[in-house]
Amino acid sequence: QSILSHILKELPAGNKAIVVNHRKEDIVNATRGSGLTYIEQPELNGTGGALIAALPFLVQGDDEYAIITMGDVPLVRSGSYMKLLQKLEANSFAVLGFRPASRKKYGLLQLKKNRVAGIVEWEYWRHYPERELEKLQICNSGIYAARKKDLIHYISILSSKPHIVQKEIHGKATEIHEYFITDLVAYMHNDKLPIACVLGNEEEVMGVDDMQALLQVQQIYRSHGED
Repeated sequence: QSILSHILKELPAGNKAIVVNHRKEDIVNATRGSGLTYIEQPELNGTGGALIAALPFLVQGDDEYAIITMGDVPLVRSGSYMKLLQKLEANSFAVLGFRPASRKKYGLLQLKKNRVAGIVEWEYWRHYPERELEKLQICNSGIYAARKKDLIHYISILSSKPHIVQKEIHGKATEIHEYFITDLVAYMHNDKLPIACVLGNEEEVMGVDDMQALLQVQQIYRSHGED
């Protein structure tokens, strides 16, 4: 089974879409017959850019809630997705976090009274003194759930506030606009909307982004008696 097949199997019932760009045809072929909507992200302009591309899909569906996950996290179980959705009874947004053995380059959750007040990206927290880092123990998995009406409202705000970043494209330094889902958390918190955190474990949220990670995931599936 493909990594995407494992992810789709664990997601709750409802309308589903995949945002595609790189190797779009391979993704469509691997998931054919899954009843998915395919959304083209015109340029690779960040996680928020993928969400902006998905806005027409979000607007047309009648689901009350939305889950945002990634295409390389096959070990996340349905129970974790359901916990995120349950948090939306009393919150506008929920983040799946985890306590890591090492922070690596993950975004870190700022918590106030058991609610998420912000997500600090590595580019910023790497300059923090150790006493500040001691307060930031939970990492962002990049997996979220949201009340859809709130999500749609804040995507419109997100699309008007890009980050201007320099990237090397075809060997040439190019200035591009990027958008980050983590900014949604800041906007919602500033407007006093409640944001929850659900704790998962590090193995479950592991991204398969290189051969070593793929071999590790295959070993985990074998130990569980799965393909």
